[in-house]
Amino acid sequence: MTTRQDGDDQRSGDGGRSRPLRIVLADDERMVRTALRAILGAEADMEVVGEASTGAEAVPLIRALRPDIVLMDVRMPEIDGIRATEQVLAGMPEPPRIIVVTTFENDAYVYDALRAGASGFLLKRSGAQDLVEAVRLVARSDSLLFPAAVRRLAARHAGERAAAEAVRTLRARLSERERAVLRLMTAGLANAEIADRLGVGPATVKTHVAGVLAKLGVRDRTQAVIAAYECGFVRPG
Repeated sequence: MTTRQDGDDQRSGDGGRSRPLRIVLADDERMVRTALRAILGAEADMEVVGEASTGAEAVPLIRALRPDIVLMDVRMPEIDGIRATEQVLAGMPEPPRIIVVTTFENDAYVYDALRAGASGFLLKRSGAQDLVEAVRLVARSDSLLFPAAVRRLAARHAGERAAAEAVRTLRARLSERERAVLRLMTAGLANAEIADRLGVGPATVKTHVAGVLAKLGVRDRTQAVIAAYECGFVRPG
């Protein structure tokens, strides 16, 4: 496990970030971590501040360093990426956004990681530019990372899960405009695209997105998409 402590770990808003994105890598393969560090460390707006080789190492490291983004291998010894994601999100008041890294995009493990609170997933075979863009997009949090792939995962696995009664109840509380926003979110549209589609301002869309997330009881748009499939609001096909 390697770490780098910074004196200033204050978070700043997406629109006025005054420091690089702070990133922690969690993967049991040293070569993978080395490659990720080389790619991300070459970007002026990114800094790898720590590495862990197991989920058990990753959880306390992330809590100590409070990064903005974590790249988390979904399959690791001791504690896998799913449990590590759950523990990080449950134990921090301002948790980082987590991108799970996987070999197979249709893996049920990936779906479970997204349900646990990960903000997206990335294939290990992804190119350097895809990796960099994925980190930036998840940090902005105004659109869905690889929406088509997330929809395929939800369509494949949501039918295997029983929709929670709480989600059914919350779904019924969505306003007509919030339902429209959620449908466009599941299609992968960013806030600006939703605003253009509905003929409203971006600030209005941001307010509606926040309302959808609150009523569905989820942390971000990835979990909103999964909830939409699991409660039957959106159906496969």
